[in-house]
Amino acid sequence: MKLLRHGGQGAEKPGILDTSGNVRDLSGLVPDIGADVLGDAGLAIIAAADIQSLPTVAPGTRLGPCVTGTGKFICIGLNYADHAAESGLDVPPEPVIFMKATSAICGSGDPIIIPRGSVKTDWEVELGVVIGKRAKYVSEENALDHVAGYCVSNDVSERSFQAERAGQWTKGKSCDNFGQIGPWLVTRDEIADPQNLSMWLKVNGQTMQDGSTRTMVYTVAHVISYLSQFMSLHPGDIISTGTPPGVGMGMKPPRYLKPGDTVELGIEGLGEQRQDVIADPE
Repeated sequence: MKLLRHGGQGAEKPGILDTSGNVRDLSGLVPDIGADVLGDAGLAIIAAADIQSLPTVAPGTRLGPCVTGTGKFICIGLNYADHAAESGLDVPPEPVIFMKATSAICGSGDPIIIPRGSVKTDWEVELGVVIGKRAKYVSEENALDHVAGYCVSNDVSERSFQAERAGQWTKGKSCDNFGQIGPWLVTRDEIADPQNLSMWLKVNGQTMQDGSTRTMVYTVAHVISYLSQFMSLHPGDIISTGTPPGVGMGMKPPRYLKPGDTVELGIEGLGEQRQDVIADPE
């Protein structure tokens, strides 16, 4: 299933993409695409419904973040060896973990907002993993049983905030609209192998990233198991699992986003995103 949330910012309703590519409204069936729905029982309710009988949503309606009520937005850094190399850093001996503020989460077509003082806003296409069942001290073997589904994630980053200011990476990762999630959440039964998905990103039509989850250093299952040793993962939590090479920081000379640019990205089987880049209006 491809689950989504449609409507204006802060007023999204649950929905699903039918087999013809139409958005159908799930409001009469579930309250939202959140923790109460992401477990196996909640997903079974949707799977049993007659999707073709549900009301259609007008074409062009905004799609918001594909999940709501996210408690933790966890990111894995340097999880592709070739990206670590372009960053001038070694492959870490354990997954690098940092948090992205949940206030950065927005819809797949919402703009990338260049924050005040930014000179190095960058792009990162990543596989997003949405937790469906509480995970604590889980084994790698059983880790994927705790996944509700997968989505495209753009881990937008301000490199000067991230690496050239004192402190940790979080402030370079958490600006408003630095976390486009969606367009939909693809349930785990539709993704046979999360470690075999092609992924790409373009800026102004030019391909910048062209990679695959095959080259992850630490697999999705490993990351979930690893994280669960340090914290409980709860339904609705998002893990953004790292990016392949081709980010602006790694170019010679480096290239960063500016107002007027357009970013497009996608992952095999998970859909595509498109964002206009704008200056912060506030």
